[in-house]
Amino acid sequence: MRRRALIMVEGGAWGCSQLYVQAAQRLGLHPIILSAGATCDGYLVKDAEAIRVDTSDLDSLIRECSRIRATYDIAGIVGEAVVYVKVGELCRHFDLPGPNPAAVARCEDKFAQRQLLTEAGVPMPAYLLATSANRVKRYAAEIGLPVVLKPTVSGGSIGVRLCRDFDEVAAHTAYLWSGKHTWRSTPSILVEGFAQGPYYTVDIMGHEVIGIGAGEFGPPPHFVYRQFTYPALLTDEEYDRLIDVSLSCLRALDLGWGPTNIEFRWTTGGPVVIEVNPRMGGTPDPQLVQLAYGVDLVTEHIKLVIGDEWDLHRRHSHTAAARFLVADRDGVLAWIGGDSQAAAVSGVAEVKFYVQSKTPIVRKGDFRDTIGHVIAASPSRAQTEATLQRAADLIDWSITPFPNLSE
Repeated sequence: MRRRALIMVEGGAWGCSQLYVQAAQRLGLHPIILSAGATCDGYLVKDAEAIRVDTSDLDSLIRECSRIRATYDIAGIVGEAVVYVKVGELCRHFDLPGPNPAAVARCEDKFAQRQLLTEAGVPMPAYLLATSANRVKRYAAEIGLPVVLKPTVSGGSIGVRLCRDFDEVAAHTAYLWSGKHTWRSTPSILVEGFAQGPYYTVDIMGHEVIGIGAGEFGPPPHFVYRQFTYPALLTDEEYDRLIDVSLSCLRALDLGWGPTNIEFRWTTGGPVVIEVNPRMGGTPDPQLVQLAYGVDLVTEHIKLVIGDEWDLHRRHSHTAAARFLVADRDGVLAWIGGDSQAAAVSGVAEVKFYVQSKTPIVRKGDFRDTIGHVIAASPSRAQTEATLQRAADLIDWSITPFPNLSE
C-alpha cells in the first residue's frame, strides 16, 4: 500500500506549519510542503519534504501534485492564507474535501465581504471604497474621524492605520500609493469608521463555535497585537450575541466548511464585525484554543481534509494567554535571551522567538513588529496572568541603532 501524503501549500495557518507537520505525522501521513520560498510562513519547518514551486500559479500546483501522485496517495491539501483560494481550487481539481474557492475569494476582498455582510444585516462599521486620494479624504469626512484606512486585500494589519485627523489621512494615503506598499490586488483603499471597544476573536470549525478570545493591541495608530486570552470574559448575553452574529456571517458569506476566524469590536451599540477570515487564525490561536478547551484545531482540520470524522468535544476549561514580544525601536537585534528561564516557569507552555541575533529590525506597524511570544495556561485566570507576567519579565533584548552611513 502506498503511503498517504498531506500537501501543505505554503504551510498551514500562519506560524503553525510545524504544528501541521507534527499532527500529520501523528495521523500516519507524510507531510509535503509546496512553497515558493525557502521557508513556510516565515519559519524553517522540520521533518517535512519540501518542494519549491510557484504557489501563485494553479497550473504549476496541479502539475506538481500530479507528479507527487506517482509516488504517494494525496490524502488531503491544506494551505496558508495568501494561497487559500488556490488551495480550494486544487482540492476541487483532485476531488478532495476543501474550502469553497469562490467564497474564500469574496472574503479576501474586504469591500466585497462588507457588501455581502451589509445585505445580510450584519452589524459593521461605516465603510466606503476609495480609488483616489481625493476620494479617501472626502469619504473620511463623510464617515467622520477617526477612520481606519486599509487596502482592500491584505492581512496581518499590513497597510492598516488609524487616522485621527486629515493630516494623518493624507499621509497614510500617500504612503499606500507611493510604491512602498505592495498591493495584492488593484490598488484601492477601504475607509472605515473606527469601531471603539474591546476586541474579540471567534474560532469556528464548520458551524460550531469552539472558543472566543480577547485581544489587546499596542498604542495607536497601528494595530499590533500585544496579548490574547482565552476564554474572553463575557456575560452569557454577550457570548450568545457573538455566536449569533458569527453564524450570520457564515450564512452571508457561504462559509461553514472547515475553520473560520471572525474578528469583532464590542462598541456602545454592541458587537460589530471587523473581518471574517475564511481560515484558521494564525499562531498562537490554535495553541491557545487547545490549552483552554482541549480541542486540537490543527489535528481536527487535517481530519476534515482527509475525510476522517473530527472530534470537537471540549475536554476542559482553563485560561490560556499569549504575550507578544514587540520590537521597541528600529536597528539591529544585538541579542535576545531569557527564553530558557522563562520556559522553566511553571505553567508556561511555550516561549518562541521569531528572530535571531544580528537580525535587522525595521518596524512596519503590523504583525511583523512582533519578535516572539510567551504562552501560559492554568485553571485560574489570575494564575495564568501572573505566570505570563513572570515569564515575560525574564526575557530581554537589545536593539542597537543602524550605523549612520552619512558620517
